[in-house]
Amino acid sequence: MRRIVPAGVFCLLAGTVVAADYRAGAEDYRDYVRQLQPGDRLLLEPGDYRQGLPLHNLSGRAGQPIVIEAADPAVLPRFIARPRANTVSLVNVRHLVVRHLELDGRGLPVDAIKAEGHSRYADYITLESLRIHDHAASQQNVGISTKCPALGWVVRGNRIERVGTGMYFGDSDGSDPFVGGVIEANRVAHTLGYNLQIKHQTTRPEGPTARYDTVIRYNVFSKSDAVAGPQARPNVLLGHVPPTGAGSEDRYLVYGNLFLHNPSEALLQAEGRVAVYDNVFINGSGDAIHIQPHHDVPRDMAIFSNTVLASGVGILVRQGKGEAWRQRVIANVVAATSPVLGGEAAHNVTLAYRPDFLNVAAKELTARLLAEAPPPDRLPAALAGELAAYPDWQGASRPGARVAPAVLRMPDAFRP
Repeated sequence: MRRIVPAGVFCLLAGTVVAADYRAGAEDYRDYVRQLQPGDRLLLEPGDYRQGLPLHNLSGRAGQPIVIEAADPAVLPRFIARPRANTVSLVNVRHLVVRHLELDGRGLPVDAIKAEGHSRYADYITLESLRIHDHAASQQNVGISTKCPALGWVVRGNRIERVGTGMYFGDSDGSDPFVGGVIEANRVAHTLGYNLQIKHQTTRPEGPTARYDTVIRYNVFSKSDAVAGPQARPNVLLGHVPPTGAGSEDRYLVYGNLFLHNPSEALLQAEGRVAVYDNVFINGSGDAIHIQPHHDVPRDMAIFSNTVLASGVGILVRQGKGEAWRQRVIANVVAATSPVLGGEAAHNVTLAYRPDFLNVAAKELTARLLAEAPPPDRLPAALAGELAAYPDWQGASRPGARVAPAVLRMPDAFRP
């Protein structure tokens, strides 16, 4: 490993190392990982890395994360899975950035990236521009997984394909919550199970008590080649936040995403507190959106300004008995065999299913469907103002907003 001095990243103040860049190859990178300090960067040369990337007991700082990335982003270092060990293992870490790496599972029954179950925390982790593939020995093998409390993650611009489950955040019993994350501009495809699952949360352990939103935006979630059977899962499943106490006001904001095809489950299933808007849902083999009880019940929900093309049910809302929560279905364009079932529906444009539109470009679908229907009503000013409070809603700046094409801002390379 070589410390790079000339760029000025490495300096001494009163004899103390402030930050440094290091350059390493497959033979020596692990020798120095444990020595990384706030602000340091580890630049990895191209090549095949066969000894994994254990990131244990490392802490950067806000504004000074520890960064591990390719020396040349155009030539990704390839980490090859090994038996009985997750390739990137996170234990007791904060303020880390991992980017521009390839993680090749070679079909072994391990995870690509995992915040391990014996870790006390894994906070403020950024995973960016990674290529994760061939972790599909079973549905239990995951591209990115957390099994400990995780706060403030950013998962951005990754390609995840041919894995058991794309991303799995939280634990199966509702412990170890995933809080305040941003999941954006990823493409997840060819998964045996979920593209993304965020588990329900029973309680919030000691730590953050403020309200947090987890944002899921500008991703592509595709199960186009999935098969029916015991591994059938929705593309995305969102569990509830804590029913009472700290975290009970948290929300999921799901917007600007493209959901593609699932032959046996819905494209999106959710409960708890969720806002779903400005997405495009296309399923030529079944249903699109299921709002329904899972471990709890749907609570306050807003489903608006989405475009749906589905051979089955477009938007289905099932509420738990005796609950007073509201699930509003507003200003969506839905072409389905059964367009909207349940919920407080208003100002939607509904049409019969149009299989001839399956190959229409996603960014053109809304306009094409609207051309087949009467002009939609303008939204009442009070309602438009209420919806404008949601971040990045595409109709927020348009007085007297109508239904309009959903905004898909995923990278051009991710567009179908």
